[in-house]
Amino acid sequence: MTPDVSHRRRREVISALRRGTVPESGLDLLAVGLDRFSPAIDEELDAVASGGAVFKAVRGEYGAGKTFFTRHLAERALRAGFAAAEVQISETQTPLHRLETVYRRVTESLRTASMPPSAFRGVLDSWLFTLESDALDADPNAEADVGAAVDRLLEQRLAHVSKHSPLFALALRGYRAALSSGDAAVADGLAAWMAGQPQVAASAKRAAGIRGELDHFGGMAFLQGLLTVLRDAGHPGLVLVLDEVETLQRVRGDVRDKALNALRQLIDEVNSGRFPGLYLVITGTPAFYDGQQGVQRLAPLAQRLAVDFGTDPRFDNPRAVQIRLPGFTLESLIQLGTRVRDLYAVGSSAPARVQATVDDAYLDQLARAVAGGLGGKVGIVPRLYLKKLVGDVLDRVDQFPDFDPRQHYAPTMSAAEMTDVERNAASADDIALDL
Repeated sequence: MTPDVSHRRRREVISALRRGTVPESGLDLLAVGLDRFSPAIDEELDAVASGGAVFKAVRGEYGAGKTFFTRHLAERALRAGFAAAEVQISETQTPLHRLETVYRRVTESLRTASMPPSAFRGVLDSWLFTLESDALDADPNAEADVGAAVDRLLEQRLAHVSKHSPLFALALRGYRAALSSGDAAVADGLAAWMAGQPQVAASAKRAAGIRGELDHFGGMAFLQGLLTVLRDAGHPGLVLVLDEVETLQRVRGDVRDKALNALRQLIDEVNSGRFPGLYLVITGTPAFYDGQQGVQRLAPLAQRLAVDFGTDPRFDNPRAVQIRLPGFTLESLIQLGTRVRDLYAVGSSAPARVQATVDDAYLDQLARAVAGGLGGKVGIVPRLYLKKLVGDVLDRVDQFPDFDPRQHYAPTMSAAEMTDVERNAASADDIALDL
């Protein structure tokens, strides 16, 4: 049974599947096989909202749904009032050992339930508005001198930030002062500097008494400041996803060692309580966690992430520091196809025809055909399966009354539409699928 879904939400999900990408939102509509993780995730989010911090490593082969899982987790957190950010780790764009760069990507991708990326400036302004409201609530007689009351409360709120990140606190004071005086250029410059952006005008930094640029350790301190601002702006925490960490296996040895040590340092800081309100998630393949070019290269990191996966996957502990995604089976793939078809039919011009023409038997046939074209590796099938289901089948059934996919559609898969992993599994440039 498909729940009530807004036209916009449905359109965004279907459009993403048509493109062959993971939707940015609406993932609860497609979540198959993730119920077993939900109680543990909710417990951990509650702990983070209460001032704790959580680190989680997600393990899965290519196509197992790591990105889907982390976005589903982030969406769940957004509904609970959290902020969320997703950072793609990359040797050239976002090297993990340059935490100042990672921090900048966090602010660029930061979002809340009401603010899309980048929500950093909106969060700052929300923080200031909340500060003024709290100052007046604490002292209704302060209306005559709101600025002084806000200054007093500001210093109280920034006491913790000043201890660990004095530059971030200086910038916050300067930002508020610039807004109060109507100096938009300085306010913009300081907001950019707090967001980790390079090449901020020296005049803006001088106005707040700031010198220098953000470095690796400054990035960690600024993350503390961001968490404080989020909490005071009404967001109980931040879900931060570091995606595709397995790319570290392909970088130069010295760079890899620095990145692995930076990851170990981050985990230790999370566990020490330095980042209250942070839910930090990384994703990687089994080869990254178990191979000598990944986590095992740094013994202290391997020890922190060690989990025994020798038991039946049914008994995996969702509360463990590292969890594995089992990947899709044919049955779960068909169940996912059913959800997508039903969701599509809700907004279709001919829902009855969609349901009747693309019935469960056809979903089964298409799933087996795509899996066969990828060497029977069901785990990497979902992306292409859903792309063809939406773009090649459902769209045509919806638009052409006489279209029958069993008669008029001979599906093929070309190398151009595949990822590297899919091409390796297919081992062919152009494959006709047998339906």
